[in-house]
Amino acid sequence: MPGIITTERLTLRPAQASDLEAMHEILSSAHAMAFWSTLPHETLAETRLWLEGMMATRNDDFIVVTKAGEVVGKVGFWADPEIGYILHPKAQGKGYAHEAVSAVIDRAFKDRGLNEATADVDPNNTSSRRLLERLGFVVVGSAKKTYLLGHTWADSLYLRCTPETFPGAKTPWTWKAPQPA
Repeated sequence: MPGIITTERLTLRPAQASDLEAMHEILSSAHAMAFWSTLPHETLAETRLWLEGMMATRNDDFIVVTKAGEVVGKVGFWADPEIGYILHPKAQGKGYAHEAVSAVIDRAFKDRGLNEATADVDPNNTSSRRLLERLGFVVVGSAKKTYLLGHTWADSLYLRCTPETFPGAKTPWTWKAPQPA
């Protein structure tokens, strides 16, 4: 189970059952899910299953919480070395994604010894691509029709970042390791 990363404005912590309603609000949003690899969640049960999977993982996968205590998204390595993230539409455009993603990658390179981070981005998701490029990611490939979302195919851009291309986290962060059970 991951520990806790604290940045200037955010706390990145393990998922917990009480995150269900907040994450369902995000995962059921057509706007938030526009470039996700699945369709928006239709039921709370669907989100519960997703959240239980996240809680069961040992990967560095975190719930994003503002200093005010509001759950605004998810960020992390759902499977090394691939990073993913999603934010509530009201939290977008505030620099939260940059702050959270850069801290998680910085920790993965410095503390975990990961030698690369990868991302699979819909080519139409220019905001996500710009964020990743600011973090030192470069496009290393592409593929057509990689995700079938309902009746529509989505394409993929594959990006990669290494410790050498990563500029480092601009916002200081701290790490609190998980406590033994």
